[in-house]
Amino acid sequence: MVGDLNEPNGKDLLIEVEQAGAGDRLRFIPTDVSLESDVEAMIALATSDFGRLDIVFNNAGLGGAFGAITEVTVEDWDRTFAVMCRGPFLGIKHGARVLKEQGEGGAIINTASVAGLSGGAGPQAYSAAKAGVINLTRAASLELAKWRIRVNAICPGAINTPLLHRGSEQAFGDMLDSAQPWPDHGRGEHIAGAALFLSSDDSVFVTGQAIVVDGGLTAAGPGMQSRMGSLAMEGVSGFHAGSTGQEISFNK
Repeated sequence: MVGDLNEPNGKDLLIEVEQAGAGDRLRFIPTDVSLESDVEAMIALATSDFGRLDIVFNNAGLGGAFGAITEVTVEDWDRTFAVMCRGPFLGIKHGARVLKEQGEGGAIINTASVAGLSGGAGPQAYSAAKAGVINLTRAASLELAKWRIRVNAICPGAINTPLLHRGSEQAFGDMLDSAQPWPDHGRGEHIAGAALFLSSDDSVFVTGQAIVVDGGLTAAGPGMQSRMGSLAMEGVSGFHAGSTGQEISFNK
């Protein structure tokens, strides 16, 4: 079951999976993860169509509010937290309700970020929201452990996807070459591999953890934001909607 705000992307995914001969294994529902009714409907549809729930992967995200902290608007700040912090909370809340009722355990995975581990790896709102996700993961893991529901987070580094390269994949890759020790660029499948591990019985004794998948970026030390560029340093502020299909907005 896939829920996404970007409906065209969801429909493209349905076509891709159908062409691979597995169309009966995927459902898509337009979802705004900041809305409790949408998240509740997504979980309900998963259980009704597939008969049960085993894994919840709270992976929705966006770039969020950016710019000098003196220029970031309250509206952009709140919207950032609504998607990136409230979204995982709602996924845990409604996923855990079903998993507890089933009584067979399960796995919940939250996408955090290396930006949640230090200052300077992302804009202020993004970093603060991701730090919240990491601690929410820890707190929820303690509460849900007695039901054998594992809760973990993945902290990606600079992954060369549209969320970061914004259409300039080569330019972003060149920037990565100067900032990241590992010679290969981060790809979506690197994060998928970590998610598959955390979803499987191989991680049955792993809970409350924030797994870093970053090609050695954090090991290289602080200053990631300055090495990789920051719009805040250029005197620009606004809101980056990521791959939702919505445009980046700039404050005037």
